[in-house]
Amino acid sequence: MSAEVSISEFEFYDLKPTAPCVQDEVIAGLNQSEKTLPPKYFYDERGSELFEEITELPEYYLTRTETGILQERSTEFQRVLKKGSSLLEYGVGSGKKSRILLDAIEPTAYVPVDISSDPLLELAHRIREDYLDMSVYPICADFTNAFELPSEVNGMQKVAFFPGSSIGNFLRSDACEFVSNVAKVVGEEGFLILGVDTRKPASIIEPAYNDSRGVTAKFNKNMLNHLNNLLGANFRLDLFDHRAHYLEDAGCVEMHLVCRRDHEVEVGDETFLFREGESICTERSYKYSGDEVEELASQAGFALEEIWTDVERMFIVALMRCKE
Repeated sequence: MSAEVSISEFEFYDLKPTAPCVQDEVIAGLNQSEKTLPPKYFYDERGSELFEEITELPEYYLTRTETGILQERSTEFQRVLKKGSSLLEYGVGSGKKSRILLDAIEPTAYVPVDISSDPLLELAHRIREDYLDMSVYPICADFTNAFELPSEVNGMQKVAFFPGSSIGNFLRSDACEFVSNVAKVVGEEGFLILGVDTRKPASIIEPAYNDSRGVTAKFNKNMLNHLNNLLGANFRLDLFDHRAHYLEDAGCVEMHLVCRRDHEVEVGDETFLFREGESICTERSYKYSGDEVEELASQAGFALEEIWTDVERMFIVALMRCKE
């Protein structure tokens, strides 16, 4: 860790996380009996632009609904959470939701955490420019595991923030392990604010992943273009179709890229045969009932303090207090 800095300072902490080899990860996924690709490869510059466009679509209720809940409950955050805390944001995005909490709870320190240093530092510098009385300590780390916090936040109440229903991208068992690791980071009497998409009929959920303008289809297929650029692969975007469907019993949306005709794709030294109708699963997104959120909290070492939702119960923002 770096030397101590005074209050209202900016300090970058690089924990030097070991990122998996992209080529090895992609080849391993394509060698499975059901081909898969990790959803993190959605996000090159173009993918990030497309996702921001998705969040503004009428069918995509998640972002605006979660934002609305955070805004409506700002006074309750002020009531429950102490001033002078440190806000730990897991994963970086546009920062719009972060600012709602920063304005509401007025933390002494903001600690964004991400494995990718460039977007992490870009967000951290923007926040620093707008909140000059608050210290900003970006940490480059694999936040799916427990990690070390800067000594500057010792003694502060820790408030972790994991928005966007990103918890849904974990298998349910892995989600519990992740939240348990958050408990280790925030410590006793620390908090987690968790955004969760709810179980709903397929007629509501599927249009959010199959929008009428085809933006989600472009977003899904752009992953292949990203991997072509990273690895020199030769995926042909025109030979894959976007498909998303909701498995209601499992409470899970699956996004796929479906092969239109037989062809081969080269990745590194390996060649993969794709048959017509065969698919690559690019994302699974699990949805939760209120009871499942409470069970997740309890199993991971948290007590569920509050569970806030919108009028139509489309989305949940859960406030959990660490019991450890």
